[in-house]
Amino acid sequence: MVPRGPVDTGPVPCRIVVCRDCCCGSPKVTGVDHAHQAARLAEQAPVRITDCLDVCDQANVVVVQPSAEGRAAGGRPAWFGLVNDPAATEDVAAWVRAGGPGLAEMPEILALYAFTPPRRVRSGSLRDAG
Repeated sequence: MVPRGPVDTGPVPCRIVVCRDCCCGSPKVTGVDHAHQAARLAEQAPVRITDCLDVCDQANVVVVQPSAEGRAAGGRPAWFGLVNDPAATEDVAAWVRAGGPGLAEMPEILALYAFTPPRRVRSGSLRDAG
């Protein structure tokens, strides 16, 4: 007999939104294996690829959304720009593995990539992407 109803799969992890459109993930950002970057991040948490987040001057943009537990602890989405080398991708992956927003302190090296998106972006594009 197949059980019915919700299946408890444990806590909901962080989610990662990766911008891939006009600048991010395109040949305009040279020297980056964009597919590998998204795949590497997907090893740590669910990844959603989105259209342009309208912060092209920060390409490649990665947004880490807190887990349910992280949000309850006060975590908010963390925006990272210029994530253009494997070391930066690994820094994001390690923070997500540690718990991400609300659960793990952001490492100083990762804080160098953090930025606050314009208000219009925070209220619109990510809602569609997340």
